[in-house]
Formats: sequence, structure tokens, C-alpha cells
Amino acid sequence: MTAAQQPIIRAVGLRKAFGNLEVLKGIDLEVAQGEVLCILGPSGSGKSTLLRCINHLEVPYGGYVWVDGQIIGYDLQGGVLHELPVKRLRAQQSQLGMVFQHFNLFAHRTVLGNVIEGPMVVRGLSRPAATARAMDLLEMVGLADKAGSWPAQLSGGQKQRVAIARALAMEPQVMLFDEPTSALDPELVGEVLEVMRRLADTGTTMIIVTHEIGFARDVADRVVVMIDGEIRETGPARKVLANPADPRVRSFLGRVLAQPAEAKD
Repeated sequence: MTAAQQPIIRAVGLRKAFGNLEVLKGIDLEVAQGEVLCILGPSGSGKSTLLRCINHLEVPYGGYVWVDGQIIGYDLQGGVLHELPVKRLRAQQSQLGMVFQHFNLFAHRTVLGNVIEGPMVVRGLSRPAATARAMDLLEMVGLADKAGSWPAQLSGGQKQRVAIARALAMEPQVMLFDEPTSALDPELVGEVLEVMRRLADTGTTMIIVTHEIGFARDVADRVVVMIDGEIRETGPARKVLANPADPRVRSFLGRVLAQPAEAKD
């Protein structure tokens, strides 16, 4: 494999436990530049924990994650790994845009203020440069007219679209989405998924934890299905979703697809 073919994300042997509960049981995963990967699975299968280990919001007790060839959270010196100081860790994490389930907008800042905060504070952009970039992104997500609004004045779908613009403002190499529609009312889900579809069309590398099976079928290059802290199946989205080989994956997908849309979480 040449340098140009190296995965942008590589996780090897990831293990994570909370108390006596092991939620990741030796996860190996590679994601190519420009790939859209959807992570599926029942609640409690470790999907969100895997995503949070990729950007080092959770620290695994075993295994490592490489982002663009660098181990996230650590520096290799003389064959020994040393934890990165906070400033260098934040610089690494800025390459991984994160969109959370519950938006996490700053309530005391306007929409524009939320989007320019990271580029100005972390990347050192001037206010005019950060504002120009933010307005382009708000236009992309259909919210340029809400730049002066406060988060409390927005719908859930609008808040999530602002959160996507805020993450993109840092110009990350990879976008991570942790169940971005699960906190939304059903009628607001479509507007967020449409923004994500457009983003996928631009060639942005995306890792998406989701329960939206139809979205995964239409947009993902590949899906990963996790059950009980393990990857049970991975492959092209349409192939896995139409004809999974693993019996537990078949059972899970059968239950999800049999539910009415409003019952899915």
C-alpha cells in the first residue's frame, strides 16, 4: 500500500470499558479518504463509544487510533508513547469535526458567534476571515438568514444544521456524526439528512453513527454493523443491508426495518 492509499482513519484493537462493562472488544477499522461510512447497530452496541474513541473524547484502555498517519492522543519518542499535552491534543482533534446528538451550541452566542468561535480561538483566524467562512457555511446549510439569531430561537433541525456548519468551519479532514437526528422530531429529520447528503456529494470523509437505515442505504459507501461491542459485519451498504451474512445482523436489521418510522430511535 502506497502513502497515497493509506487510510485517513485507522483503529487497531480498540478496547473500552465502563466499570465492569466492556463496550468495545477489540475493534479494527479503516476508513479511506472521501469515504462515507455509516455505523449501525442496536442501542448499547458501542457505536457512539467507538466514535468518541476515534477523536479521543474517550480514551480506550487498549488499542490506538491513527488519523492521517498520526496516533491521536500520543507522541512516539524513542519507541515510547507519551500522552500529548492538551494544546497538541486539541490541534489533533480539530482535524475531526464532531456533530453531537444534542447540538451542544453555545446558548449565549448567536448562530454566527457559534460558527466563528472555533476558527478564531483555535485556528487564529481574524474575525473578518472567520465571518466570511461562516456565512458561506450557513448559506450551504440554508441558514444564512439566521446568523443573528440565538439558539433558543431555532428549531431542533436548525440547531443541528448550525452544529454542522460549526464543525465544518474548522476545515476538518473527517466529519464525525453521533446519531445527529435521534433527538429531532420526525418532521425535522429530513432537513438535516439533506444537508448531510449534500456534504457527502462533495467528497467529505464522513463517519456516521445512525439509526436511519434508508439514509445509510442511499448515501453510505460502506456500513459497519456493531453488536455487543464487536463489528459483526462490514461491506458495501446496499449489499449488507439487502443480504447480511451474519445471523445476528439479519435479526437486527429485520427488527429495525419492521418498525414504523416514528418508533425508531
